[in-house]
Amino acid sequence: MTAVVISGTGLYQPPHTITNAELVESFNAYVDHYNTEHASEIEAGTLTALAPSSVEFIEKASGIKQRYVMEKSGILDPKRMYPRLQSRTDDELSMLAEIGVEAAKKALAAAGKTGADVDGVICACSNLQRAYPAIAIEIQNAIGAKGYAFDMNVACSAATFGLEQAVNAVKSGSAKCVLVVNPEITSGHQEWKDRDCHFIFGDVATATVIERADTATSADQWDVLGSQLATQFSNNIRNNFGYLNRSEDSDPKARDKTFRQEGRKVFKEVVPIASAHIESQLQTLSIQPSDVRRFWLHQANLSMNQLIVKKLIGGEVTPELAPLILDEYANTSSAGSIIAFHLHHGDMRPGELGVICSFGAGYSVGSVVVRKR
Repeated sequence: MTAVVISGTGLYQPPHTITNAELVESFNAYVDHYNTEHASEIEAGTLTALAPSSVEFIEKASGIKQRYVMEKSGILDPKRMYPRLQSRTDDELSMLAEIGVEAAKKALAAAGKTGADVDGVICACSNLQRAYPAIAIEIQNAIGAKGYAFDMNVACSAATFGLEQAVNAVKSGSAKCVLVVNPEITSGHQEWKDRDCHFIFGDVATATVIERADTATSADQWDVLGSQLATQFSNNIRNNFGYLNRSEDSDPKARDKTFRQEGRKVFKEVVPIASAHIESQLQTLSIQPSDVRRFWLHQANLSMNQLIVKKLIGGEVTPELAPLILDEYANTSSAGSIIAFHLHHGDMRPGELGVICSFGAGYSVGSVVVRKR
């Protein structure tokens, strides 16, 4: 069987940040306006007054302190509360492809490759900008890659699901070098008017190079020991936006057309699913959880990540064991675990083990076990 390695990763960071203080100021202005505008209905009991947010509430609930976004003025406008993005012509590179290309260039440079060395591109993310042509094919064209390209969506697990497809393609011989790109403009499907989730997401793009071990030349290589995927249907995280909405004559701005979740249910149900998933994969590979030097987990919630790892190791969870990037980047959907790996693997020594794991809507969970070369 062909040995497969991760030979490079790349990260694109958007130009704007929104701190919790900025977000709260804007959100509370919106709340004040809403409650004033609907004062009579609220007094009559036909509407419920909106509650303000706070920096303390956000940080206690999530561990998030700021987020990067592609555009901030529209998000912080209390009369708008979503990004103000400029449309592009069909001859221009789409925004999702643009940030994917930027991350791809960095990953290829880290791997010592060029676009011409790539014969497979997978664009794996939570929300695609359009139905077709595939964003992956647009990225393939922009970097000068060969072979094939396709899009896939498994929400926050898309990156690890994409990595397995890439690893299997290299193992089977259908490709020698596959680029997995995770462009996440989550600000576009975030519901900025909902106190329970208005702080969750941030924008970013990541990319990972998967290739045959015998063609890898980078100084930083990771043997892929195995990958494992699982799904279990749940409505607790959902977004109903899609191309059939027009034919349904439904409101394109209705609440169900943006991200929504039953947060407490998600926490209660996903933690045991994710920890059991990782444990079963490690058992398959004859690895004890205590043998794992680092867990690069999906960055959705600080408490969730700590509890998942605590269930696995039965002890204290330190930032070294399970690095946190959530405070700076917020939840970046599929890209979160890849950001954690990208930023927090340089100190690991040859032979040490790590687990890249993502989990989210579906429910879905994917894990990739790697060993430093």
